[in-house]
Amino acid sequence: MQRIRLRYTKRGRLRFTSHRDFQRAFERALRRAEVPMAYSAGFTPHPKVSYANAAPTGTGSEAEFLEIALTERRDPETLRVLLDESLPAGLDITDAVEARTSGLADRLTASVWELRLDGVPVDDARKAVEAFLTAETVEVQRKTKSGIRTFDTRAAVAELVADRPQADPQGDRPAGDACAILRLVVRHVTPAVRPDDVLSGLRAVADLAPPVPAAVTRLAQGLFDEESGTVTDPLAPDREAVTAAPPTAAATAPATAPEAGPA
Repeated sequence: MQRIRLRYTKRGRLRFTSHRDFQRAFERALRRAEVPMAYSAGFTPHPKVSYANAAPTGTGSEAEFLEIALTERRDPETLRVLLDESLPAGLDITDAVEARTSGLADRLTASVWELRLDGVPVDDARKAVEAFLTAETVEVQRKTKSGIRTFDTRAAVAELVADRPQADPQGDRPAGDACAILRLVVRHVTPAVRPDDVLSGLRAVADLAPPVPAAVTRLAQGLFDEESGTVTDPLAPDREAVTAAPPTAAATAPATAPEAGPA
């Protein structure tokens, strides 16, 4: 059995697809691309697909990850192209590697988010960020399946910066004076702290309330490096393992001439 790890996106209007919607679309893409999937046992077999830390519905993402199990070996890049062509635009497969290491989910310890706050002056956003970062705790409430829960958002935030938007050549994010961009690095803790929780925290400490809902996009997720404060690529160990792996015996065996048949 071969395992392939994929990185995919949720862009544009496809950010509003739920995780279940993506699952259905991805399983259809597997059938269209004729991927030799491994299936679970039991009365209702299903493709062996493992999803890792999916983004909430309504948020865009450049860094979602999943893993699939195959019954036959396939080239990861060829498989990526076939699956990407079988998915709608906006759900794009951007990377594929063969799984050579264990614990992909264990390497997803933090996310980098971008929050676009239309109608919020940058100076107001910076003052709110300063108040948030200087606070020891910033408690917010969120409704969960078990009821209203109160938790601290400050401890999960490793970095929070407010800046002006940069011009986007594609026109999706036009620059403007009354608009602030928040860059947020959040550790994956329990209970999970989401970007909207941090916005609730900014409202609590500085009364920052955007007039329109924030446009939220996950830019990256991976292992958080405490020394550099960066989030590393979770697929890098698999790529490094492929590079470091010694050639197989079949590849290194010297070529031999065929034996001569009887005269």
